[in-house]
Amino acid sequence: MSDRDTGVTLEVHNAPQCTAVNDILARVGDKWSVRVVMALTEESRRFNELRREIPGISQRMLTRTLRGLERDGLVSRAVTPTVPPRVDYALTALGKSLCNPVAQLGNWAIANIGKVEAARAVFDSEQD
Repeated sequence: MSDRDTGVTLEVHNAPQCTAVNDILARVGDKWSVRVVMALTEESRRFNELRREIPGISQRMLTRTLRGLERDGLVSRAVTPTVPPRVDYALTALGKSLCNPVAQLGNWAIANIGKVEAARAVFDSEQD
């Protein structure tokens, strides 16, 4: 199926595939996952480096996000047996392949925030 306005071809999926796509989009569309992926774009980082680089994320949420990204094959976790142990997180090849689409979406958001805010203002004024 082709969208005339965007020129993007959309594939039609059956219900099980749509569920799988929704699961993946929920992971990569989560605000913390996006921030972690972008923080790891250039190099691996230790947990506390990530926590400092991502304002507002709690230790618990960073832990949960990293585990989810690792489970989905987007982030790898390497433990170096030192005292205390050193744990580094890095993007896998799959995770690196996500960087460009995420950056494009972020760029789209920046380019269109004014239009979105204007549409919200119109909508909100009509709701009163």
